[in-house]
Amino acid sequence: MMPFSKCPVCGGELVEKNVEKLLRGGIHTAVLTVRAEVCLRCGERLYTQETVRRFEQIRVKLEKQEVAGFLPLGQSFQIAQAGY
Repeated sequence: MMPFSKCPVCGGELVEKNVEKLLRGGIHTAVLTVRAEVCLRCGERLYTQETVRRFEQIRVKLEKQEVAGFLPLGQSFQIAQAGY
C-alpha cells in the first residue's frame, strides 16, 4: 500500500489498519473511516495520495457547507466561559 517499509518518523513497524479521521472545514466536522499504515511504535499514520485527495475534497465541501449526502451525527457546542 505505502512506499515505506518502516515508519519515516521513528523507524517502527507499520501495519495496515482501519482508522477514524476527523476533518474540519469551516464550522463543520466530519468523521470517516479509512485505511492507513500505522506505526506500532509512535502511532504515526500514513495515508495514500488518493486518501489525502479525498480528505481535501471533503474539507472543501465542509467549508462551502455542501453537506448534502453527509449523515448528521449530533451537535457540537462551544462553551463561552469557564464559569458554565
